[in-house]
Amino acid sequence: MKKLYLNTGGFDAIFNDLKDSFDGELSIDSNNEYKLIIKSKWARGTISGVCFDDRMIHMNFDLTLNHDVMLSIESFRSLPVFFLHCDNGNLIHSFGANGDKKSIKKDQTGILSNTSVINNVLYFESHKRIQFSLIGMPTKAYDDQSLEVITQLKRKFTRASGRYIYVGAESLKISKKWQELKTLPQQGIVRNLLQKIILNDIIELEIVQHSYSYLETFDPIINLANKQIIGIKRISNMSLSEVIYAAGLASRHYLPRIFKEKYHLSYKPFNQKLAS
Repeated sequence: MKKLYLNTGGFDAIFNDLKDSFDGELSIDSNNEYKLIIKSKWARGTISGVCFDDRMIHMNFDLTLNHDVMLSIESFRSLPVFFLHCDNGNLIHSFGANGDKKSIKKDQTGILSNTSVINNVLYFESHKRIQFSLIGMPTKAYDDQSLEVITQLKRKFTRASGRYIYVGAESLKISKKWQELKTLPQQGIVRNLLQKIILNDIIELEIVQHSYSYLETFDPIINLANKQIIGIKRISNMSLSEVIYAAGLASRHYLPRIFKEKYHLSYKPFNQKLAS
């Protein structure tokens, strides 16, 4: 396994470290967008990114590595909260080389923060394409306008231990925003402004989604429905789908559709809990 270490100084230093680590070619356009093209013995692909005036960063990774790679990343000075979106492959994270590993898979979202002295570690499997994007939002306010969002970020996504990670299914609204970001046709200053608007939208949607404990909210409903279904199954040979049909829900797609429309969340995790 190839071990790489990323010292997190400024945004320019990050890309130059990546350039040296992967032996790539780095270019920076007039809007300060970075693009690293990699065609080396270590990997093939691209890493691109931009850093905005308020220190928020956005990076895209599209890589196929020729070796298993462990990338150890020092804590950022701005102590950001990271929002990750996986388009393809399997992204693995741990706090430190010996920490528990969490896997972020295709169409999943990950949120992490780390204010401890322990590095973030990312693992990449060889000969498997990985595509993911991340937003890094600082938790140090640089102006009054960002203070409210940063206060909420710290409340929702930081812990006294200094380490926080969440991995789960992505809401439909957030998924659409990531797709919108990826397919922006505009260039130049307009592109830069639209990127920033969409990135802020994603952060606000994540804050809203994590402002409520959906599992706790639906536990009583799930438990009640579960008791009723168990009762019906106990006195009959009906399958779960037949029980639901008998309850008046003619289509098995009815509950998932209503659930997604109302709460903008996937019904699958709750359905799995009910079925179990």
